[in-house]
Amino acid sequence: MAELSAVRVDKWLWAARFFKTRSLATDAVDGGKVQVNGMRVKPAKDVKLGDRIELTIGDMHWELIIEGLSEKRGPAPEARKLYRETEASEAARQKVAEARHLRVEPSLEIHGRPTKRDRRSLDRWRS
Repeated sequence: MAELSAVRVDKWLWAARFFKTRSLATDAVDGGKVQVNGMRVKPAKDVKLGDRIELTIGDMHWELIIEGLSEKRGPAPEARKLYRETEASEAARQKVAEARHLRVEPSLEIHGRPTKRDRRSLDRWRS
């Protein structure tokens, strides 16, 4: 089997397990969430070994260096061999994860339907 020299960016993101489906990867590239070597690209853009990818999913941001190419989705340990994350990116992601972990979710205090007492206080507040 011949060694790959280039792969479409949407296929690579799917094979590296950043997206569950290839269409989600395509939508992210179309939406400007993916940059290759500092430039916004289209899903059909070929990526090569050594290319730098900047990827944003939600509030998480990755800066990756491509170290392997694959058009097929494999197991997670194999997918992690396709890229190397920069140290700055890894530190920033850990900082965001810690901040998210420490942040209190306001909806956690709400449990089910309001009680009679809660409804009365809401009615007083509305009028």
